[in-house]
Amino acid sequence: MAAQKEATLVKRVYGITSDDKSVDLYTLRNKNGMEVDIITYGGRITRISVPDNNGDFNNVVLGFDTLEQYENENPFFGALVGRYGNRIANAEFKLNGTTYTLAANNGPNCLHGGIKGFDRKVWQATEGEKGGGVSLQLSCFSKDMEEGFPGNLTCNVTYTLTEDNALEVAYGAITDKPTVVNLTQHSYFNLSGDFLTPVLQHEVTLDADKLVPVDENLIPTGEFMKVAGTPFDFRSPKAIGKDIDADHGQLEKGGGYDHCWVLNDQDSGLRTVATVSEPKTGRTMEVATTEPGVQLYTGNFLDGTLPIPGGGVYGKRSGFCLETQHYPDSPNRPDFPTTVLNPGENYTTVTSFKFNVK
Repeated sequence: MAAQKEATLVKRVYGITSDDKSVDLYTLRNKNGMEVDIITYGGRITRISVPDNNGDFNNVVLGFDTLEQYENENPFFGALVGRYGNRIANAEFKLNGTTYTLAANNGPNCLHGGIKGFDRKVWQATEGEKGGGVSLQLSCFSKDMEEGFPGNLTCNVTYTLTEDNALEVAYGAITDKPTVVNLTQHSYFNLSGDFLTPVLQHEVTLDADKLVPVDENLIPTGEFMKVAGTPFDFRSPKAIGKDIDADHGQLEKGGGYDHCWVLNDQDSGLRTVATVSEPKTGRTMEVATTEPGVQLYTGNFLDGTLPIPGGGVYGKRSGFCLETQHYPDSPNRPDFPTTVLNPGENYTTVTSFKFNVK
């Protein structure tokens, strides 16, 4: 794929939802030929095409062929997640003396915003430019008590594809009533571009000395665990598969890695917190964020039932997620960094995924 002289943003109709809402697909392309496809259903990233060390472009995110497949039950492929990413214990929390009961969609817990979270909304799109890159701003409205969450919440997420092959995701939200917010992006990556191959050879580095350990329902115990001397130590580059099946209680609970790391330098604003490299293709990805945590999920529950575009099925550990976020169950943990958003405040957070080759 030849590089272009200037960045472009192309829109086309993607499909019609089961409740007759039109969904568009936007292709962001930079001058290097990198492309990102985003649909307005769930603000989902459906394709990221980046070069390998031979200059060959391949898609590196898991996804589907059709809108119907995204509407069917699926593991949040490529989605914008809200109003609260990750789990809230027993699907309830107390705020300013009032107990709010949420939709329980993950055993007894609320996961990723409930039964119909932001991943199932059709977002409104506005095209634009930002800092020399092409950008797409998506917005959605979540009414008071939707899925049990208080407050009328207006959200916007701006995707910007930069000239140095970074996809920046900038989140914003305002509310008219105290509420909790924890937005994240749920793309599954496989930098090999071969989704039939598990991600176990990918080498990961995480700038985190501690982990948020969980109980049998994957809810934080309330303590922090030092990663030193455990399978969760990614402070130096390490293959995902090296320790993933080690004898450790936390790995047993998650079926592998499905945990939130406590990131270092939380007062430093936007900083690089994770790097991933794939040895065969030489592709690398750097993740920078303003968030205090990142959930590394290694596709442990992909079970071979979902189809890969072009043939085959997504098997166990055929993709990994790096979901930048606040810690799980923070609304019930006053000692965790707060996720409360009050009227008059602006929720703002930024994450970027930068691609390169070795």
